[in-house]
Formats: sequence, structure tokens, C-alpha cells
Amino acid sequence: MDHYRAHKATTYHPPIVARNAHSGNPHYETGTGDDTAIRQDDLVLIDQWCKVDRPQSVYSDLTRMGYVGTEVPDRYAEVFAVVAAARDAAIACVREAFAEDRLLQGWEVDQACRDVIVEAGFGEAYIHRTGHSIGQEVHGNGANMDNLETHEQRRVMRNTCFSIEPGIYLPEFGIRSEVNVFVDGDGAVHVTGGPCQEAIVPILATN
Repeated sequence: MDHYRAHKATTYHPPIVARNAHSGNPHYETGTGDDTAIRQDDLVLIDQWCKVDRPQSVYSDLTRMGYVGTEVPDRYAEVFAVVAAARDAAIACVREAFAEDRLLQGWEVDQACRDVIVEAGFGEAYIHRTGHSIGQEVHGNGANMDNLETHEQRRVMRNTCFSIEPGIYLPEFGIRSEVNVFVDGDGAVHVTGGPCQEAIVPILATN
């Protein structure tokens, strides 16, 4: 939180920092007990959201994955690859619809994403919607990317922002990749917050 303030940003809640089995709970709230200490060979999920501390600013909401070691275990890498492919399928769904000037409803984006995870055999481990509207509040009032909790029939509109954040949650660990998508007034689709994460970051790697 001090880091946010030092960079003239604000948020209403500290980030989620979840290690190992805690990362398998999408609603985990970071605590202060010994089981929250990050150690060698831990998988770490970091989900943070903030905005510039000025009127009418818009939130950013991103999740990244890291591993405290020099080489990411194959199991983590394999599950991350499925999540990344699902994320990319959702982004492609949005890009294609706006390139074709075609009406797009929120449930369609969720389904494009969910189909990838189901096909990989992890359907039961994907237990939340694909994304939410983002505005001056981190959960905005626009269309959500949802065909699980609701069948979202609201349109994905120009000049709106939303998250795409598929996840696979297993008893031992969870993997999520979250990006933000902004559709501008011309229908161009922008993925914000830097390049999409393509692999889990080995935090102790030297290069």
C-alpha cells in the first residue's frame, strides 16, 4: 500500500498474494500467519488493482504468477499454458467480433475462454466468470464476461474496459492470468498493462 501511495496511486484493498495451496482459492485474502510466508520453491500468485489518485481515473486489475526458484516445475508450467491459451482465446473472440463489426455479448467471451479449459480437462476447476467490467470502480457497471454465474447478454461496448482472468484452481495450487482489455471508440481492441504473461516467472533465475 505504501508503494501505491509513493507512486500517487490508490486502491481500496491490499493485493492478493497467495502461495501454493492458497493460490487454489480465488477468494483468498492474504493473512499474516506463518503459512503466508513466501519460501524457496513456492508458487506465488499476485493479484493487484489500483488507479491514479485523481478524479475520474480508471482502475487497472492484473494478476501475475511467479515461482521462487530457477526452474518452474512442469506441472505448474503445463497448467499455466492452458490458462494462457484460454485467455488468448477470449482476447481473440473480442478482436474478431469488433473487426467484423459484430454484436458481442459478455457470455460469448466467457464461453470462448471456458471451452479451452474444458477441452484440456480442467472444466470443473474453473469456478468463476472470465471477467468483469472495469471503470472508476474496479468492478464496474458494464457487461461482465460471464456464462457461469449468469448468462451475460449485455453487449461489450466501445469505449469500455474489462478484465479477462481465467483460472484453474486445484487442491495443491491455482493458476490465474489476468489482463485488462479496452475497446476504443473506433472498435480497436487494446490489451493494457504490458505484454501478456506467457510463462510463470522463475523469480530466482539470473537471466
